[in-house]
Amino acid sequence: MSLIQYYGTGKRKTSIARVFLRPGKGDVTLYVNKKPRPFSEYFHLERQRHIVKQPLRLTETESKFDIFIRVNGGGVNGQAEAVRLGISRALLEFNKELRSALRNAGLLTRDSRIKERKKYGLLGARKAPQYHKR
Repeated sequence: MSLIQYYGTGKRKTSIARVFLRPGKGDVTLYVNKKPRPFSEYFHLERQRHIVKQPLRLTETESKFDIFIRVNGGGVNGQAEAVRLGISRALLEFNKELRSALRNAGLLTRDSRIKERKKYGLLGARKAPQYHKR
């Protein structure tokens, strides 16, 4: 017996999510930094849970798949958005015809904004020391 699963990787800021969709009834297994966590307790804000489930709701596949998620790095919001991208990409692997719906909702675009590095001679990435004339 072979295991049918669809894989997608999502990234946001410093978070990396590896998502596996397996045919099932909608269970979510979540590992954060290699530790198992309950999904609704880890993403405790309704907004975060909504972000994660958004691609499944849009494509009406919420109860068709069990979701296995491994996420590392970053904060909870960045992780939620990384998982969303991973689920969207895994859904594409499942069915290429979902591309237009996911693309129109903006769920296939990688948000490339990351923290800018601090430069030498400055106090932060862009903040300069106070200028004095005399």
